[in-house]
Amino acid sequence: MRGEERRKQILQMIEQSPNPIPGLALAKDMQVSRQVIVQDIALLRANGVNIISTNRGYIVQGKPSKVSRVFKVIHSDEDVETELNLFVDFGAIVEDVFVYHKVYGIVRADMGIKSRMDIQNYLKDISSGKSSLLKNITSNYHYHTIIADNERILDLIQEKLQEKGFLAKLQDYEPVDFWKDAK
Repeated sequence: MRGEERRKQILQMIEQSPNPIPGLALAKDMQVSRQVIVQDIALLRANGVNIISTNRGYIVQGKPSKVSRVFKVIHSDEDVETELNLFVDFGAIVEDVFVYHKVYGIVRADMGIKSRMDIQNYLKDISSGKSSLLKNITSNYHYHTIIADNERILDLIQEKLQEKGFLAKLQDYEPVDFWKDAK
């Protein structure tokens, strides 16, 4: 098992446990030494996870911090509801939608979609004819910033987007860090 995968499992175990988990128990479950667990905990802490060491084991203090990921997607107008449902059904929040236009640069709109009811309200507003989908100015290509409780949820979303054929590949002209030049 790779270190990144092991750390995800360690974090999940600690978050889901009602009691502190001793380092030796984690080491046994992961089939590694206790020192490897200590290093993994240090790396998780360095990534912003508030893991506390107690005399009985490790716990996560407070609510885990949220994580986000930008997904580049492409689909038809008919698939908008399916795409948005995919995100919220995993408990994620659709923070925004944006396009990267070769002439205009980044054109972005806040969404804040958290539920299927939010999706229905959004689709109702769009279907009123007052506005059209932002993706339509870039041949259906667009991006969403998605917020979730953990990286595993974002990984599952990415797998589902790929499975549905919605995930699109970044092109050479697209910036990797979209917000660096936009802020």
